[in-house]
Amino acid sequence: MRFLITAMSLIFLSADLFALNLKSSVFENGGYIPGRYSCEGKNYSPPLAWDDLPRGVKSFVLIVDDPDAPAGIWVHWVVYNIPASLEKLEENIDKKKIDSLGAEQGKNDFGQIGYNGPCPPAGPAHKYSFKLYALDREVQAGPAATKSELIERMQGHIIAETKLSGFYQRQEARKGEGDGKN
Repeated sequence: MRFLITAMSLIFLSADLFALNLKSSVFENGGYIPGRYSCEGKNYSPPLAWDDLPRGVKSFVLIVDDPDAPAGIWVHWVVYNIPASLEKLEENIDKKKIDSLGAEQGKNDFGQIGYNGPCPPAGPAHKYSFKLYALDREVQAGPAATKSELIERMQGHIIAETKLSGFYQRQEARKGEGDGKN
């Protein structure tokens, strides 16, 4: 009986340690990202929120990429050292707003700091992965870190991770004209 109680306690505690949920108020997991958040629209970063936080979180890292890009995985946004006290990022986060929140933005594959939305070439829709990592410390990285730098520095410090996926297809592609980047 004591073994059963101990086993059940461990299962309950481990479930709590690894819980994390990421969502957006503008698209569902597996749904389409509205054009407002793409290169064809305002290119705003979408609002994101997370809950079911695991214990021991000291910071979060958000990485948004396109695994369907012709050149390979294309990074659209890198945000790191998001304070554990935050549970959301509002729409259209710019550098000044990120700084005021206590987080940092890294360099994307467009060679820029901050968010660059979906901009796939003509053709089928691309899948965009919004990956949130809960860490047991802040990432030791300088300003404008890249995804690969962050992945390397996060090793051994990830408590939990979750993913929100959305799809985007260029309006021009739907009409059979035009071309984009990623």
